[in-house]
Amino acid sequence: MKKNILIIVCNLLVLNNVFCQKFAYVDSDYILSKMPEFSQAQSKIDEISKEWQKEIEARYAEVDQMYKKYQEEKILLTNEMQIKREEAIIKKETEVNSLQQKYFGPEGSLNLKRQELITPIQDKIYDAIQQLASKSKYQIIFDSSSELIMLYKNNNLDKSDKVLQILGY
Repeated sequence: MKKNILIIVCNLLVLNNVFCQKFAYVDSDYILSKMPEFSQAQSKIDEISKEWQKEIEARYAEVDQMYKKYQEEKILLTNEMQIKREEAIIKKETEVNSLQQKYFGPEGSLNLKRQELITPIQDKIYDAIQQLASKSKYQIIFDSSSELIMLYKNNNLDKSDKVLQILGY
């Protein structure tokens, strides 16, 4: 009998803790859209990307030009000269591919620049969310713009504007 009462009391305590938890959510895309420094960082990344894309396209145009010239002169060239030209074209194309990977690859310069410019902004948002959570005693704060599927969200629980307020926006 005492064992049953103890189990019931423990279950009630656990249920009480579950029902007393405070939840909220934020929309990090909304928060980022309200931060001018994010827009500036994104613009800078876009500019750099466009410059590098132009450079890559120009180099591919050079490779294309080399190939067209080779095709025009191919019948006049000896086998040895043809092989040298083909190797030069392949080498040039490989260089352009390497440069493209250097700029746009998974560990490329653009990705590093994005991390350099965007990560500090994301860290500020994370710190503000932590401040909000500790100040308002939230156990869990979700991000409604992430992969998490939110089937329903009560707008009263959206604390995005409070995070912006903490950030000074």
